[in-house]
Amino acid sequence: MADRKPVGIAKYRELNKSELEHRQGELAEQIFRLRFQLSTGQAEGLSKLREAKRDFARIKTLLRESELRKA
Repeated sequence: MADRKPVGIAKYRELNKSELEHRQGELAEQIFRLRFQLSTGQAEGLSKLREAKRDFARIKTLLRESELRKA
């Protein structure tokens, strides 16, 4: 796990605000669907759910950073 490179937030820094908001909506829906799959016993979605949650948090962080820069 130490070999893992932190590319997570870098791929989102290139997007503008509207693209980030659109991606945030997509991830929110994906998280909802993955939670539903987990509740029905399909455990294969667990790693996808974790990654989607992390991406969602990264996007929220970038949107908040842009808000604070404007203030």
